Amino acid sequence: MQGFDIRRSAGWLAATTGLALWTTAALAGDFDLDLAQVQELSPEPGTVISSANVAEYRQVLDPDLADLIAQDWYAITVGEPVSFDPHPNFVAATQQYGGQAQLGDADSQILNYTAGRPFPGELSNEDPRAGEKLAWNMRYAFAADNTIIPEMYWGYRDMRSQSIERTLTFNAQGMRYMYRHVNDPVPALPKNPYAVYSAITLEAEDPTDVEGTKLLIYYNSDDNAEEQGWMYVPNLRRVRRVATTTRTDSFLGSDIMIEDFLGYTGRIKDMEWKFGGSTWILLPMYRHDLQQHAAQKARKYDYQFVEFTGHSGCFPQVSWQLRKAYVLEGKPRRDDHPLSKRYFYVDAQTMSPILGKVYDRAGTLWKMLMAGLAHPDYHLAENKGSGAPLLDSSAAIDLQNKHCTTLQMVTVTNPGKLSPKDFEPSALNTGAR
Repeated sequence: MQGFDIRRSAGWLAATTGLALWTTAALAGDFDLDLAQVQELSPEPGTVISSANVAEYRQVLDPDLADLIAQDWYAITVGEPVSFDPHPNFVAATQQYGGQAQLGDADSQILNYTAGRPFPGELSNEDPRAGEKLAWNMRYAFAADNTIIPEMYWGYRDMRSQSIERTLTFNAQGMRYMYRHVNDPVPALPKNPYAVYSAITLEAEDPTDVEGTKLLIYYNSDDNAEEQGWMYVPNLRRVRRVATTTRTDSFLGSDIMIEDFLGYTGRIKDMEWKFGGSTWILLPMYRHDLQQHAAQKARKYDYQFVEFTGHSGCFPQVSWQLRKAYVLEGKPRRDDHPLSKRYFYVDAQTMSPILGKVYDRAGTLWKMLMAGLAHPDYHLAENKGSGAPLLDSSAAIDLQNKHCTTLQMVTVTNPGKLSPKDFEPSALNTGAR
């Protein structure tokens, strides 16, 4: 298997004046988790944070989430800290290429990026472009080169009647065309006619009114290029382009925009990014094997889905651990965008946007977005050793309209049966009824 040579990387750095010490410090800060420090700062594992004691723990909670806990909407159980170490190839790539990436003069363009984390090391409030660097670190965070989600269930929940309205079944796939770190071919696929960095598909299986709807989204390798996306609409029996404005519509009646997928699927240049510093905060990152699971089991895997709890069953019933996170704010540059800003807590070790908040055009909090990340070593056997944090549960909670969408899924990293042909627009209606 082709990969990055850690010894060659270290030798290159040692021969480069001043960079060896810088890289050692950067790696320690970026990928190492000081468990002793976390344990010192964190509430005791097993602590349940509820309306009765939330005032004691507000310093490690998002303030709006703390308010919901105070209203008896949710209670958080503190979990044991666990380090989400990326694959050694990603660490080696950061060691070799970290510090080479640069930002262009305008439009958040990234230059000279090869692999690994584009901008390692501690970000500074004194750097006026630290927000852009964090956005690119988030975009190029380590993940599996190929991913499948064979089963995904979206629950549409009315928070006024506290009832579930409907459940949609999906499957999803993802593939990186460039900046691959583990699976051959590394570092890129030989053919990339659409010049994309990565692609994702999402296909509805049930109920019948949405069955066969399939979405394809490309992340462009050139952030200045026009956004690329297509959707097969069974009623029309045709593939339609997904316009930029369509990405901010409700997807299939849910509380989720296409732009919300994986935290943010828009172009980096379409937001004005502001770095809000670092903080220690509880985030839903956990070992799946230690959670209280739903009764529902996966069809083809030894896996039980995450359960949901709290007000109307809108919150993942998982443990939250104390994490160092960076605060990132993005303000849309598009005048007709339905949001005034996005707000992310980006986990410092994985660069994953774990907790997000979106604000309407008036600047009022509209939705909270939660991504439950499971450790790959305590999940399916197929995921062990991958180093890729796994999207395991998710929730989009519309606080204004009192509605939420919950997601349960089983994720498989680097499966052998994915092909670039699965991510071509011409494949969207293959087998369509």
